[in-house]
Amino acid sequence: MNITLAIDEKLAERARAAAKRMGKSLNQAVRDHLEQLAGASQREADHAAFEKRALAGKAKLRGWKFDREEANRRA
Repeated sequence: MNITLAIDEKLAERARAAAKRMGKSLNQAVRDHLEQLAGASQREADHAAFEKRALAGKAKLRGWKFDREEANRRA
């Protein structure tokens, strides 16, 4: 898929220079950013779904509490 962006020429020049310093084309830098942005949205959605399931769960701890020393002994 191709996307056309309308940006200021000076901004495009600075962005190209920044991408070049990273060893990338501007096209690759934009593509990488979009992939990262889309991935972040998916991680947020996954986290929200997990939190919803965890809060809705009926698990019983029966008085168990986190014990840092015990956790370190298991590691």
